[in-house]
Amino acid sequence: MEALDLIDRKIVAELMRDASMPVAQIADKVGLSQTPCWKRIQKLNESGVLTGRVALADPARLGFGLTIFVGIEAPDHGSEWRAAFSKAVDSITEIMEVYRMAGEMDYLLRVAVSDMTAFDALYKRLTDSVPIKNVTSHFAMERMKFTTAYPVDTRNR
Repeated sequence: MEALDLIDRKIVAELMRDASMPVAQIADKVGLSQTPCWKRIQKLNESGVLTGRVALADPARLGFGLTIFVGIEAPDHGSEWRAAFSKAVDSITEIMEVYRMAGEMDYLLRVAVSDMTAFDALYKRLTDSVPIKNVTSHFAMERMKFTTAYPVDTRNR
């Protein structure tokens, strides 16, 4: 993949800040006219730099007031276990993110649920669906910083 030029980086930065912004406004902010800006956005979509556009919501206002980071230690690392684990986490919608890790834990999950009862049900569903050697849960008390925007360099190099 070729590196993004300054204009493309500026477009991506603007879209990460507010994907609902009209193309004309993005074009103005990055110093292009509307049509070339729209063509660049299409190219960024086609090349996979932009992977989707979403609305961000407040989890607490949607009834997801409890965020838990769950560390998973696998009992083995074979392809069958990995496939079963992947299927299990894919089927549980409250599991928002899953990362395969290096270090003490094998997987790190970010879970959003309404309360402890809901987390207990999720825990049972997960541990009933696939063997797990160890589960460590860390409960978030306060979300101090949250962003989905990567710190794209928008300065001229």
